[in-house]
Amino acid sequence: MYSAPCPSRQALDRIADKWTALIVGCLSTGTKRYSELRAAIDGVSEKMLTQTLRSLERDGLIIRTVHSSGPLKVDYQLTSLGRTLSDPLAAIRAWAETHINEINDARERFDRSNMSG
Repeated sequence: MYSAPCPSRQALDRIADKWTALIVGCLSTGTKRYSELRAAIDGVSEKMLTQTLRSLERDGLIIRTVHSSGPLKVDYQLTSLGRTLSDPLAAIRAWAETHINEINDARERFDRSNMSG
């Protein structure tokens, strides 16, 4: 994994992406439309959401379903492989929420010490 050409690194790059973590988290509660994902994930641009959804679909982590009856409707849902990511990514999100104050404190200490030197 630490070697640049290692194929596993591509998988790590995909799951370590912040948009992947947030999209998988949203889809872990069930099927969502594009507009629902966009509304739920504050700060994601249409371009990044579309790009990440396509990558997740290509990697076999989500399924994109187009419903052509009536107005065009597109749904996204996790595949069985994608569902295996739900718990590990939920643990990472929980860690971030638990430790954000410690991280912010460390950043402030670091910035103060580097401003005076």
